[in-house]
Amino acid sequence: MDFILQPWTWYFGGPLISISLLLYFYFGKNFGASTNFETLCTMAGAGKVSDYFKKDWKDRDFALLFVIGLIIGGFISSIYLIPNQTIDLNPKTVQELTELGFSNIGSQYFPEEIFGEEVLFSLKGFLILLISGILVGFGTRYAGGCTSGHAITGLSSLQFPSLLAVFGFFIGGIIATWFIIPIIF
Repeated sequence: MDFILQPWTWYFGGPLISISLLLYFYFGKNFGASTNFETLCTMAGAGKVSDYFKKDWKDRDFALLFVIGLIIGGFISSIYLIPNQTIDLNPKTVQELTELGFSNIGSQYFPEEIFGEEVLFSLKGFLILLISGILVGFGTRYAGGCTSGHAITGLSSLQFPSLLAVFGFFIGGIIATWFIIPIIF
């Protein structure tokens, strides 16, 4: 059990991701999760409102199983495989986050200031989640895929648009981390 509870090194985790990707390629499927939003909308009947959703959702049922597996795996790992939520962070990072108003830095994965129930049911928290969800959903569709799809599948198949998308993801993350989050909090 100690092997499972410890962080896995890159030379073990990387090949596991590669094997998964090779299986997707072998069976003629694309790796990624963002298309599932489109599939769920199609299943819910969005094709009656927009021709964009007039598709056969059964062609993407494997991807729904992938996302269900992600949710179940995430739940199992968060409940049973995280023995200690203490995170070894750089002291400067802890100081900067504390100055922004975050407490208990390094003692939990999900800060209460972002993921707590009080924040979720406040106007500010609701607006942050709503606007973030719209931007992520729009950006994912506009970029033609999510970070995992572009960074894993797109880059491994040498697609130049995926390289540009990954650059955009990193630039967006840097802008959010250095400029937007400090303004919000």
